Amino acid sequence: MPHLPTNPAHLGPGATASVEPEFTGMEWYAAYTARHAADGIEGRLVSQYSFTESWDSWEVHPHGAEMVICTAGTLTLHQEHPDGSTETATLHAGDYAINPPGTTGVPAK
Repeated sequence: MPHLPTNPAHLGPGATASVEPEFTGMEWYAAYTARHAADGIEGRLVSQYSFTESWDSWEVHPHGAEMVICTAGTLTLHQEHPDGSTETATLHAGDYAINPPGTTGVPAK
C-alpha cells in the first residue's frame, strides 16, 4: 500500500491519479517534472512532509495554487503575495491554507 510521505501521488488531467516512485531527495523533483511534463500546469503533486525545524527557504508555485495542510501538531505559515502584502496563519492538525499562484510561502514551527 502506498504511503504518502514515502510515495507521493500525481493528479493529472482527465481525473487520473498515479503513485510516484519513492521520494529520495531534492533530485527526485527533476525526474517527477520529466515524467509529467506533458500535463503542464494541470498536473498536481500530492505529498506529505514531517519537519521539526522551521524551513530555511521560501518556495513559490508561480502557475498554480498550493494547499498546505497541517496533519499533526501546529505550524505557522508565512505568506508573501505577489502584490507585496503578507499574511501569517497558525494551522493546527486538520487546518489548511491555500497559497494562491505566485504567493511565496514558508512553514515554521
